[in-house]
Amino acid sequence: MPQQPTTRALTLDGPGRPLQLVVRARGAPQPGQILIAVRACGVCRTDLHIVDGELPWPGHPVVPGHEVVGIVLEVGAGVERFAPGDRVGVPWLGWTCGQCRYCLSGRENLCDHARFTGYQIDGGYADHVIADERYSFRLPPRYGDAEAAPLLCAGLIGYRALLMAGEAQRLGVYGFGAAAHILAQVARHQGRKVYAFTRPGDASAQAFARSQGALWAGDSTSAPPEPLDAALLFAPVGELVPQALRAVAKGGTVVCAGIHMSDIPAFPYDILWGERRIVSVANLTRRDAEEFLALAPKVPVRTAVETFTLEQADDALARLREGRINGAAVLVP
Repeated sequence: MPQQPTTRALTLDGPGRPLQLVVRARGAPQPGQILIAVRACGVCRTDLHIVDGELPWPGHPVVPGHEVVGIVLEVGAGVERFAPGDRVGVPWLGWTCGQCRYCLSGRENLCDHARFTGYQIDGGYADHVIADERYSFRLPPRYGDAEAAPLLCAGLIGYRALLMAGEAQRLGVYGFGAAAHILAQVARHQGRKVYAFTRPGDASAQAFARSQGALWAGDSTSAPPEPLDAALLFAPVGELVPQALRAVAKGGTVVCAGIHMSDIPAFPYDILWGERRIVSVANLTRRDAEEFLALAPKVPVRTAVETFTLEQADDALARLREGRINGAAVLVP
């Protein structure tokens, strides 16, 4: 009997536990699925929330990673969009039901039954991954594998957060990491002003923000040089919400772009008054992916990446947790 193909994967058996490198059966794509040889996988703050137990545990071992770039090796029955040899990207949203009121109204990002890559579905901290062809995307050829990986979540969530800001011209960005450095380039391309807020005293992050197009960079506790039309929060720190409300002008919007945030403290109504509003970003849609992946090479977005091997994933996560990554961390199996 022929030996079944195997793959290496980093698995998490429970929140707060270390990642374990295992060798297991590679599996085969089912109808509508594609088998991908992973070339790169971004390390996202959502991965950190899963590892640290800040998101509900799905009840089974997890292979993290949802900024997956790779080459199609095999396709399942009925696959029409891809063929072996194609380069594809796989983002966070991995499957939706297509039948709930959210899916039927163009809001599949809110699907009650959605499944997510690197959470309910095995992700890209591995040599191979199996994905639904409907939730996989062709990538702009101008980007190398590692450079393309951050586009698939940092880029997509940043893009959706920017859409939530509407026509805002003066943008404040709190937490200048992977998403913010991409969003800043898009915003500047659109003629908007970008003001960056970092951890207090983080001169390196502030210099990085200015290099990505921010007109001003300062501590998250500082007031911007002028009132903001919108503030986009990528740092998962609830205390920043009242600070951002104080920084936006009347009619301004505070966009909370993370999947998890610490509790928002009580704040006086007068900093919300004046038709200011607070909104959140939840996941992404396929339309977001198609629009942003077409836009990125036109800007052109240039991703700043630091690469790690699969075995160095814990180090990459630790450095992300400590705020010691300028740009994005990417695993290259």
